[in-house]
Amino acid sequence: MNRSGFFYDLLSTLFERPGIARIKGDGRSITALCEDLIASAGEGSGYNMGQQILSRFSELTAEEEIAFFDYLNEQMDLDIERLQALTAAYQTDRTSENFANLLDAAEPKRQELLRRINRVPGATGDLVKMRARLLKLLRDNPRFGRTDVDFQHLFSSWFNRGFLVPRRIHWQSPANILEKIIKYEAVHAINDWDDLRRRVEPSDRRCYAFFHPAMPDDPLIFVEVALVKGVPASVQDILAENREILAPESADTAVFYSISNCQAGLRGVSFGNSLIKQVVGNLQAEVKSISKFVTLSPIPGFNRWLHQSIAQHPDPVVAAQDIDLAIETGELGGLAEQSQWLRRQAADYLINQKGRNGMPLDPVARFHLNNGAMVHDIHAGADLSPNGVRQACGLMVNYLYDLKKIDQFHEGFAEAHTVFTSKDVKTLADAAATNKNGRKLKNGS
Repeated sequence: MNRSGFFYDLLSTLFERPGIARIKGDGRSITALCEDLIASAGEGSGYNMGQQILSRFSELTAEEEIAFFDYLNEQMDLDIERLQALTAAYQTDRTSENFANLLDAAEPKRQELLRRINRVPGATGDLVKMRARLLKLLRDNPRFGRTDVDFQHLFSSWFNRGFLVPRRIHWQSPANILEKIIKYEAVHAINDWDDLRRRVEPSDRRCYAFFHPAMPDDPLIFVEVALVKGVPASVQDILAENREILAPESADTAVFYSISNCQAGLRGVSFGNSLIKQVVGNLQAEVKSISKFVTLSPIPGFNRWLHQSIAQHPDPVVAAQDIDLAIETGELGGLAEQSQWLRRQAADYLINQKGRNGMPLDPVARFHLNNGAMVHDIHAGADLSPNGVRQACGLMVNYLYDLKKIDQFHEGFAEAHTVFTSKDVKTLADAAATNKNGRKLKNGS
C-alpha cells in the first residue's frame, strides 16, 4: 500500500462536506441582499443571505453580471473621506482604537462582503468561480481591476500553503477526481481513460495534486512526473503507448512533464513552487536512485515572438511562410533541416528577450526560473502534437532544478532577473545574437 497516498486520502476526508442545496431567494435583488448581509449581525440570517447571493449570481445574465460587478466596484469601494479623517486621527493619537478604526476604513466593504459569503458551507468554490467570471470581463471593463485586487488579496490568504492538502493521484483514486484530471490537463491533452491510466498507474509514473479543505473534490493544481534514465528530449517518448516500463529503482531522473493549474478563478495565486518542492521531497524519500530533477516544458510564446523577430531581421534562414505552412499542415518536414537554427532562436527568446519589466517574455520560463531552475537544454521535434507545433514548432525545453543551487538561482532571478543556463544553451543564444548582429551563420548550421 502507498502509505503517503493513503495518508493524504485519509486526511482529505476530514474536510469533505455534503453538497449544499442553495436557497433560491425571497424576492430581494442581489444588491439588496449584499447590503443586508453587510448590515446583518445574526449568523443564521447571514448564512441565508449568503446562499441567496450565490444562487442569484449563478443565474445572472451577461448584462446583469456586469451591473453586479459595477455595484461591487463603485458602491462597495473605499470611503475616502472617512479614511482621510481616520488617518489624521491616527497621526494625532496612535492608540489601538484609532489603529483598528484606520484598518477598518482602509478596507473596501466588498472584502467583508466576500468574507461573509464565504461563511456559507461550500461557498469557497463558488467564489472562485465568481472571480473566474470577473476575469473574463476585465479586458473590456478594466475598472473592475479594483474589485479583482480584493479577490486576489483574500484568495492569497485563504489558499496559502498551510491550508493545502497534497495528494497522490493514482488509478484507484475516486472517479470524479480522475475525470477532473482529464478535464484540467492543460499541457498534453489526455485523450481517454486508457491514456490517463498510462500516466498514473505504471510504477515509473506519478501524479500529485494540491487540494483545499473547502474544495476537497476539485484539484487546484497537479503535476505529472515520469521516472526515467537520463534527461528526456521528447514528450512522445514519455507518452508512448507501448513504451517499456522502467523499474523505479533503475531511474536516475524525475521529469516534470506537465503542470496544470485547474482553477481559472485562482489566477495569480501561486501553488506551483510549493507543489514542486513537495513532490521533490516525496520522491527523494521514496526513490533513492533519483538524483536529477528536470522539466520537459512547452515554450508557448515562441512562435508569436519568432514571427516578430523575422519581421525585424529580414532574410532569415527560415521564412515566416515556412513556419505558417508547418503550423497549418502540422508537418515539420520543411523545418527539419533547420532544427539547429530553431534551437538558437529559442535560446535567444528564453534568455535574451525581456519585457519592459526586465522579465523573460515566456510565462513558463518565468515560472521555473523564479522557482530556482536553470535553462538546461532545448530540443527540436520534442512535441509534434498540433498544439506543440502551433506554439513552438515542436520545440521544448528542459529546466533543471539543481537542489544545491535552487536558492542561489532564485535569488539571482528575483533580484536581477538573471537567467541561469547551461553552457550549451548559452552557446546557442550567443550564436543567435551574432547572426542578428550581421555576421550571418551558414544555412542550417
